[in-house]
Amino acid sequence: MSNPTSSAWQWQETDNGNYLTCQLLKDWQHGFFSSHFQGKPPEILVNHLNPKASTYRLKQIHSDIVHYTDKVDVLKQETDLVQGDGIITEKPLQSVWAASADCTPVLIADRGTGKVTAIHSGWRGTASNIVPKAIQLLKSQGSKEENLLFALGPAIDGKVYQVDKLVAIKVLKTIITGDLEDDLILEKAYQFTNKPILPDTEKDKVKLNVTQVINLQIQGQNIPIDNISIAPYCTYQTPEYFFSYRRTKEKNVQWSGIVSS
Repeated sequence: MSNPTSSAWQWQETDNGNYLTCQLLKDWQHGFFSSHFQGKPPEILVNHLNPKASTYRLKQIHSDIVHYTDKVDVLKQETDLVQGDGIITEKPLQSVWAASADCTPVLIADRGTGKVTAIHSGWRGTASNIVPKAIQLLKSQGSKEENLLFALGPAIDGKVYQVDKLVAIKVLKTIITGDLEDDLILEKAYQFTNKPILPDTEKDKVKLNVTQVINLQIQGQNIPIDNISIAPYCTYQTPEYFFSYRRTKEKNVQWSGIVSS
């Protein structure tokens, strides 16, 4: 399991507030912006990364839809915001963005091509394998597994994310293969060292760690474990820095973005 120390993630201070960066992505301008930047869209936030970069974001719908930036440019002629939950760059100086509150923002960089990707992956996107699908799309465009770097940003931790067992099973089926009974899927999941699920005191409930499921999905795509870093912050438990829908039931988001090189 990728288990980052605090040194793998750094807070960057600005006049507007603080945002996180990941050492693994040090060669790319990127940021996981905190709630300090409430109300500021990517078109403004990009100035903290690279004012010369163009900006791409989507109308997120908890899907497995991943777009290339050229496709977004075409579709934007028909609608203000294109629907989907992942964007892959095709040219230098393109910034791609994902919004999140408890879902996992995933930023991917390719040290071979310079391309980058931003993905919003909640439990629904994770259950539909949005991150592995993005990896396959990158590979179809010439990316090599050993060159792909993954930073999984602040999200709700499994210790505080209670879900129905049936929801957990949908998600776990992406990492536990075979025609297994539901109880056996849960039993196998409890045996993983990185704890994708934890038991819950309430009947028919479990605690689900979506980020750790994504971590296992990425490893299942033959990505080296050292190419994955996970932010040591829980959105639910860090109210001074992050919005959490599960905590407040308010529809606030924080943005995560990265610029292609």
